[in-house]
Amino acid sequence: MARPKQNVVELTGDEISALQKIVRTHTAEARTVQRAKILLYSADGMSDSSIAEKLDINRRSVYNCIAKYIAAGMEAALEDLARTGRPGTITDEEKVWIIDIACQKPASFGYPQELWTMSKLQQHIRANCQAAGYSGLEKIAVSKIWTILNDAEIKPQKIRYYLEKRDPEFKQKMNEVLIVYKQLEFQFETNENNGTITISYDEKPGIQAIANTAEDLLPNREHGFVGRDSEYKRLGTVSLLAGMDLYTGEIIPLVSNTHKSADFINFLKILDGKYDKDLIIRIALDNHSAHTSKETMKYLASRPGRFEFVFTPKHGSWLNLIESFFGKLARVCLKGIRVKSKEELIDRIYRYLDEVNEVPVVYHWKYKMDEIQI
Repeated sequence: MARPKQNVVELTGDEISALQKIVRTHTAEARTVQRAKILLYSADGMSDSSIAEKLDINRRSVYNCIAKYIAAGMEAALEDLARTGRPGTITDEEKVWIIDIACQKPASFGYPQELWTMSKLQQHIRANCQAAGYSGLEKIAVSKIWTILNDAEIKPQKIRYYLEKRDPEFKQKMNEVLIVYKQLEFQFETNENNGTITISYDEKPGIQAIANTAEDLLPNREHGFVGRDSEYKRLGTVSLLAGMDLYTGEIIPLVSNTHKSADFINFLKILDGKYDKDLIIRIALDNHSAHTSKETMKYLASRPGRFEFVFTPKHGSWLNLIESFFGKLARVCLKGIRVKSKEELIDRIYRYLDEVNEVPVVYHWKYKMDEIQI
């Protein structure tokens, strides 16, 4: 018998992903997994003989699988086609039915799972296709389901998070904040004193004071990194209340054990004592209850005309410029920090902020600024 001619498999990226998924699954039939491996090995440049030896199968089986792929595609190579008649095809109606199922949660069909897996979806389709009038799907393969969903850009096994805009006045409040930033830009350009100090304010609660249970091992020639015992001791938490002067870049901090109304009022008193009495202190801040509590309103009433609050919308803290600084604080100062007491943590936070204020950075807001009209 003549030796079969060596063929070459050229897989698409989607086909490689589908075949790799079949190889990794524990529910696919053994022969389907074997054929998926044949196609992957062939695409990597292995000869038919090498593949047969690696999988401990006959070389003719390798050749037939590859030949089926070249003649009719991946599905034909993975499945045993009928000996007579035309190969089965999946109609558009059947594809729509499959996609409709994938776009619903498994729980709506009585399953406990939150998300579909390809094998669970296959099981459901095979069990219910006849009742739905699509008996041709009784032997549908996982790879075919994956291809149908991938072509429709449906990925029911994945979650991508988003944040619902729950504030009905979101756009209005966003515009109010952006107007503040636009006015600041005019102030930077003209260098004029408009009688207003603008502060971007927020709290960073729950900063943990954590102590080591053993001394860190400093880098040396044996290990070029800090060695740290995985056990640690919690010493409590502190909260950082901070405002950023958006004109100078200076950070005004208050570190406290809590971030209640009394703490916020103490921060306002710090601002009141810092700036000239004839200036208005305008503060961009979120909707935390401490900012609108009875205690806070009582203090503001005692200082009429001194403070002006501009609230960011709910779930719109990203509009507040100090959030960018808090990100830097977490990366540069707080990441991996270990202390012997809460007092040491407080001291190190203040010292870091002193360093920042030696060379303050002025933050400029850019997003949608061209759309704002004053």
